[in-house]
Amino acid sequence: MEPAAPEAAEPQDALDAGAADPFVRVRGAREHNLRNVTVAVPRDALVVFTGVSGSGKSSLAFGTLYAEAQRRYLESVAPYARRLLHQVGAPDVDEITGLPPAVALGQRRSVPSSRSSVGTVTAVSNSLRMLLSRAGDYPEGAGRLDSDAFSPNTPVGACPNCHGLGEVHDVTEASLVPDPSLSIREGAVASWPGGWMGKNLREILEELGVDVDRPWRELPKDRRDWILFTDEQPVVTVHPVREAHRRQGTYQGTFHSAERLVLRAYAESKSEKRRQKAESFMTSAICPVCHGKRLRPESLAVTFAERDIADLAALPLTDLAAVLRPHAHGTGPAAVLSRDLIERVEVLTELGLGYLGTDRASTTLSAGELQRLRMATQLRSGLFGVVYVLDEPSAGLHPADTEALMTSLQRLRSAGNSLFVIEHDLSVVHRADWIVDVGPGAGVHGGNVLYSGPVDALRDVPGSVTRRYLFGEAERPGHTPREPSGWLKLRGVTRHNLRSLDVDVPLGVFTAITGVSGSGKTSLLDAIADASPDTPATGSAGRVVRVDQKPIGRTPRSNLATYTGLFDAVRKLFADTGEAKARGYDAGRFSFNVAGGRCENCQGEGYVSVELLFLPSTYAPCPVCGGARYNPETLQVTYRDVNIAQVLDMTVDEAADFLTDVRPAARSLRTLQEVGLGYLRLGQPATELSGGEAQRVKLASELQRARRGDTLYVLDEPSTGLHPADTGVLVGQLRALVEDGATVVVVEHDMDVVATADHVIDLGPGGGAAGGRVVAQGAPAAVAASSGRTAPYLAEALSERPGRAGQSS
Repeated sequence: MEPAAPEAAEPQDALDAGAADPFVRVRGAREHNLRNVTVAVPRDALVVFTGVSGSGKSSLAFGTLYAEAQRRYLESVAPYARRLLHQVGAPDVDEITGLPPAVALGQRRSVPSSRSSVGTVTAVSNSLRMLLSRAGDYPEGAGRLDSDAFSPNTPVGACPNCHGLGEVHDVTEASLVPDPSLSIREGAVASWPGGWMGKNLREILEELGVDVDRPWRELPKDRRDWILFTDEQPVVTVHPVREAHRRQGTYQGTFHSAERLVLRAYAESKSEKRRQKAESFMTSAICPVCHGKRLRPESLAVTFAERDIADLAALPLTDLAAVLRPHAHGTGPAAVLSRDLIERVEVLTELGLGYLGTDRASTTLSAGELQRLRMATQLRSGLFGVVYVLDEPSAGLHPADTEALMTSLQRLRSAGNSLFVIEHDLSVVHRADWIVDVGPGAGVHGGNVLYSGPVDALRDVPGSVTRRYLFGEAERPGHTPREPSGWLKLRGVTRHNLRSLDVDVPLGVFTAITGVSGSGKTSLLDAIADASPDTPATGSAGRVVRVDQKPIGRTPRSNLATYTGLFDAVRKLFADTGEAKARGYDAGRFSFNVAGGRCENCQGEGYVSVELLFLPSTYAPCPVCGGARYNPETLQVTYRDVNIAQVLDMTVDEAADFLTDVRPAARSLRTLQEVGLGYLRLGQPATELSGGEAQRVKLASELQRARRGDTLYVLDEPSTGLHPADTGVLVGQLRALVEDGATVVVVEHDMDVVATADHVIDLGPGGGAAGGRVVAQGAPAAVAASSGRTAPYLAEALSERPGRAGQSS
């Protein structure tokens, strides 16, 4: 550890650790890549943890401090929980003193559910239901309803026709048979399962006298309807045609209509993939009973301010507060509940979320929006003496919205709490009380605390990469925008808050889409990527590659090595060793996804799920293989004295040296390094990757392929989770794609990235209904000179670049 400015690091060194000590003290932290770290951070302060991506910030803030607070909580609540502690594991640290209870507000996504919304996450829905129940205007003669009757998630409130979903699903001949020119044998009934079951259904129809080689459209209408929609399930003796390569006798086959198979898969399957496939063969329509409002007629008959609860929930939060204000005076139920709702909404508006509607599904929110929704509930909780651990709360925020975020963070601190914040936004870092800078590099090159103390004194730490960017010492080269090779002209774009928007997107250049939160940036990006038939467009972008921040997998089974395909080369390498050949092991033996070489206790995941009943389930290392994924026999085979599990435990940088002469693997590893992911382990579970890391893994996978000059790459906030030093590396990769003739379009809030763009499309002027319009577009300098909310921040970023930065060429 570099001992720079030790006098600033602990101004109260003379104090012994104890009750009177205002510091949380960590001694000997070794979690992940931390190198026996000893550090002290103050309580009742806003403390930021900085460092390049993979330096060890999260390992210190979440993996050590929060994990220890969680362990102590579990140890205190019940004997049942204590029995599970050895499974959940404790952080690798010698001692932590002065640590209060902790609450983690990470960027994890909620479990996908069409019933989870802004209102349910923040409890605004509860207050709104209570308002309608206690103070609503009821039809004459109607009895008063409990608040549950105003929830689409309860039996007493849900519309009986759509079960509270607002839409009904059905199947039609067109959805089940998209190409009627095909015969049944050629796959006309596209919804049928493949493999043996599809063959079985075809053979049953043959036995029933259906001509399976005749084009579908030429079959009689009543015959087609029976195949697709019958409720009958006839049992037929099938005499399959004898095939030379297989022996198969007669069998009893049961026929199921295509409709029955699809609806059953959608309703009963536990596989999300199967449900999505079934849904692709279904049509969706607004429920004709509730008209999409999800509630029973008697619930919708109750109004407040001449609106039913569905109408109120559909309003942007700022508009909802405006509707309630005239009713917030006095002492009756309407006034009390209106004031409560207004106070809840004001907190959300303060966090830049006023454009959201209460009924907005949580699955449509970004990770940053979800984190701020959770923060809003904490601002009203009244807790004090708590440590809040936050993971980049500025993620997804326009610089103008970051001001409101800082106000909220300072309110939490002023209420007597401590805030430990992982952050890359330098405007947030500048306003912190204390900084812990970790590094100097990533992975094995990081893990040291370079400095812990007041922010300004970091300028005296020469080994800090953060210092160069925080105090304006980093070189920011100028840039002359490129001329487009053509234009993709979108007309009448209508989705979410975009209303009949016309916009021209230049081809062959790097374009940044900017605007405040909720202004319509992602909606426009999706429209550009889709260029769908209902969005008339002129010009062509050729192949479209969408690189989003969705997880590359939802279990520890998916990881960096398997997703990029480099693990295929590694498995073949081990199968070609003399030991593997002598044992008769092929490449499949070295896959942890199939039986044979894997550990059967954890099914090759390396982790087992630990159910805590009253807390979310978590993953713990497998007690049999210790996280290695393989059985002992497989691990006895080595390549250059390293077994397959040890290869998976290597970082990308380490593996690049180890496998430098293995061409297929080396190419994948090189592209991962080029997008700044050299610090990740090959076997790092997908569940541990941030959205930004997942996006860069996808980008690396795409960069491995042969580049095409007519490719359009669309990325949603690619700089999320990146230190400014790493952002420069990523931008270099994106600009290289443009140099090869590709088109790159990104949604971006980092003004340093926007300043390097060739073209900027600024949306706004506000969020939600106040957004969805093009405020300014053109070269960065032109947008910086406009009247939009982006302009002053972009102008500041351009002023730090020499020469003709951002000028039109």
